[in-house]
Amino acid sequence: MSSFQDKAQHHIANIDKELSKYPALTNLEKQTSVPKVYAFLGLIATYFFFIFFNIGGQLLTNVAGFVIPGYYSLEALFSAGKSDDTQWLTYWVVFAFLTVFESAVNAVYWFPFYYTFKFILVLWLALPATGGAQIVFRSFIQPVFARYFSGAGASAANLRAKVDSSTSDKTL
Repeated sequence: MSSFQDKAQHHIANIDKELSKYPALTNLEKQTSVPKVYAFLGLIATYFFFIFFNIGGQLLTNVAGFVIPGYYSLEALFSAGKSDDTQWLTYWVVFAFLTVFESAVNAVYWFPFYYTFKFILVLWLALPATGGAQIVFRSFIQPVFARYFSGAGASAANLRAKVDSSTSDKTL
């Protein structure tokens, strides 16, 4: 059984391996003598700190909700496969509904630590590993709006939901 420290070192090594794919970060590491993984983790911790204490919470949450998914959406559009296109299109539909709902109820004034919760929700929606946008779409949006679209479109959405759930069952 491995300890918490061993698990943490394993995750840090994986992050360092991913960050090594970017030559600019490796050059920055050489110039500053600060390991890129620690600089990255420090930046992430500062980001969370600002969101938690609502220091630019709206801006930072919008960066997480628009800029990062926007980059991956562009990447998906330039890729040959269509599964990532569907994943990001679903994200944008769910995110649009969240944004309209948020502005309609003016939620920021009603909930303490609103941007902290919104940030966690946006991450859950956006990360392909969690499939949050697909869950929200299939659970709430599709049942309500399927009747307003043509039978063929609604059938395609049902078929896509079945395919998505069968592929996610295989990955579990």
